[in-house]
Amino acid sequence: MSLTDILHFCETERDWVVETTTALAREESPTQDKAAVDRCGAELARRLEAIGATVETIAREEVGNLLRATVGDGESQLLVLGHFDTVWPVGQIKRMPIRSEAGRLHGPGVYDMKAGIAIAMLAVRALNSVNDGIVPRKRLVMLWTTDEERGSRSSREVLEEEARHSEAVLVLEPSLENGAVKTGRKGCGEFELTVRGVAAHAGIEPAQGASAVHELAAQIVGLEALQDLQRGVSINVGVVEGGSRPNVVAEQARALVDVRAETAAGARWLQEAFAALRPGLPRTELTVRGGFSRPPLERTAAVVRLYQMAREIAARYGRDLGEGSTGGGSDGNLTAAVGAPTLDGLGAVGAGAHALHEHVEIDHLPWRAAMLAGLIRRLDRT
Repeated sequence: MSLTDILHFCETERDWVVETTTALAREESPTQDKAAVDRCGAELARRLEAIGATVETIAREEVGNLLRATVGDGESQLLVLGHFDTVWPVGQIKRMPIRSEAGRLHGPGVYDMKAGIAIAMLAVRALNSVNDGIVPRKRLVMLWTTDEERGSRSSREVLEEEARHSEAVLVLEPSLENGAVKTGRKGCGEFELTVRGVAAHAGIEPAQGASAVHELAAQIVGLEALQDLQRGVSINVGVVEGGSRPNVVAEQARALVDVRAETAAGARWLQEAFAALRPGLPRTELTVRGGFSRPPLERTAAVVRLYQMAREIAARYGRDLGEGSTGGGSDGNLTAAVGAPTLDGLGAVGAGAHALHEHVEIDHLPWRAAMLAGLIRRLDRT
């Protein structure tokens, strides 16, 4: 078996990977709609079994059931990871019809990340076809989750456990611009600041009051001083609400704050800074809740090793594979945090995640599958 054989197989199966992506996208699967997500999962399970995988359904009550697909029975394990829930509601397909146009496949969820699932499945088919047996030494596990777009609360324990048993984790999230993979992701968190003050008539007895809105405004100004973009720390106060009427000193106010950090040290620093917040106005009370839900995926030596492997394989296909980092989080953050070497962004090349122009570049699908197959084969031999 050669890398050329793998690429040739994937190129001849271009229509298959497009059809698979299309079929999964047609099964709309918004995270919050369990029935819809499970319908998509049933379609995916059927297709996984058709390529020779043993599929286990991991039941969940509030979100869609997870799928764990296994190929091979080696003692050591490689993990291929992704999700099939999307941000789009059922019916979005009428506004964003699935269509192939000018070399691009458009539709809700194709880029983030149903084409990535199809790429992984084509890679498995390629290994099976040209190697007469998939991953002969190691067990390949494909874990497809159903609540990534909402923070992975229901799937986190499962994916972290799988990562602990894996020598490497390959995440089929979309690529960066020009097909670059993701060797870094910021950690993501959210804090809620709640202020309680003392209500009073703003005209007759303003001194009797203590404004929760004024205190919250002062806190927001203070938070701005914590932001350090050069250090990779960002803070965004995205929701602010409080008070009842203009002529009433506000008794309560609330803010929701998004935080990001490139490193674990930066995340700890932010966590400590929020924990240290205290009210400045007399007779006001401040409550701080929240924290980081996804730790950073840092560019470690183990991550770079996976990237270099992928880059060498891509070069054999005449492709220059770049790398980069992103402020968005994925399940790759969680696997990296438990110590599993994780390479993210191995999925489709395209644009428009969570946007009306969502699409994938069709010509890139075969070589991305071939690169993944080559990387799995390389890891199988180490």
